[in-house]
Amino acid sequence: MGVPHAFRAMGEVEALVGTAPRVLDLACGTGSITARLPARFPDATSTGVDLDPALLAIAEGTFAGDKRVGLVTADLKDPGWPAKLPYDAYDAVLTATALHWLHREPLADLYGRVAGLVRAGGVFMNADHMIDETTPRINAAERAQRHARMEQARESGVLDWTEWWQLAAEDPVLAAPTARRYEIYGDHADGDMPPVEWHARVLREKGFGEARPVWCSPSDTLLLAMK
Repeated sequence: MGVPHAFRAMGEVEALVGTAPRVLDLACGTGSITARLPARFPDATSTGVDLDPALLAIAEGTFAGDKRVGLVTADLKDPGWPAKLPYDAYDAVLTATALHWLHREPLADLYGRVAGLVRAGGVFMNADHMIDETTPRINAAERAQRHARMEQARESGVLDWTEWWQLAAEDPVLAAPTARRYEIYGDHADGDMPPVEWHARVLREKGFGEARPVWCSPSDTLLLAMK
């Protein structure tokens, strides 16, 4: 998984958004992106938006008392979610390993709403799984290596996704939010992982002037779009 490298690359946007950007952390989860902002942008402000009550509970604990960070509960498939945000426009909208849970039609709709939130000259950055189906052998090799590493991690005691959620369901603080999470999502979610060309084309169609990859691995891409 190369997305940590993409996190670092997200910090390389100072020339585009300045040193005190207003950031929208889209599908923020526990706030991994927002937590990284102060190291590069100590004067940044961030709005994290997500629907998952368990992950938002963790984010609330992480950023409690930090006036630079606000958290919003919203369903990104609901056309009205931008109305819940504290600001009408953002310098940068950032997201990582989240939007592949959406199918192409709702994702295209979401890109249109994101375009409406980014100021002129602002940016949208999406680090996610974007699979190129024209390279099946490369894809198979990456998938095999990734699963082997996951198995090695599991054997060394690292919790897998299912085990992590089982522990969350038993935690005094997270038990209730985790139960609500399963009411919302169920046990499994699926979506699409279209190639980067699809993302870039749709972002341009939805209102961004430029869009291209700025980092990639065999399975993951960081796509940068500028309004």
